[in-house]
Amino acid sequence: MTSTPPPSSLDPEIAARLKRSADGLVPAIAQQYDTGEVLMLGWMDDEALHRTLTTGRCTYWSRSRQEYWVKGDTSGHFQHVRSVALDCDADTVLVKVDQVGAACHTGDRTCFDADVLLKEDLEEDLNEGLLEEGADSSTPASDQ
Repeated sequence: MTSTPPPSSLDPEIAARLKRSADGLVPAIAQQYDTGEVLMLGWMDDEALHRTLTTGRCTYWSRSRQEYWVKGDTSGHFQHVRSVALDCDADTVLVKVDQVGAACHTGDRTCFDADVLLKEDLEEDLNEGLLEEGADSSTPASDQ
């Protein structure tokens, strides 16, 4: 993308609030609306956000292909938009969707299924006696 974004039909009041990267993009997190499951991260410029807001389907900007793509147009794994919000700094978009099929291009339900770096398993820890009896599980034992 160029440093000057192409003309967009995005509401000027929304456009004025967005804090974009140097290439004119904002990260867009797709989340399953009813479970809170984080599905994927994509990128939007003003036009992609406008299309998402007006069509009810997620539109992203492909940084590698330098073109817009609508989730599901080729895969059939659609994201039907339920709500769109900006974070407190207006530099990230949260799109709550009803995901049809896999969200990840690999075929996984989410883009975060395959490479889990840390997973807290409270029940397993209790069974192994790693947590002190009666300890607050949200606070490490050394902080109690």
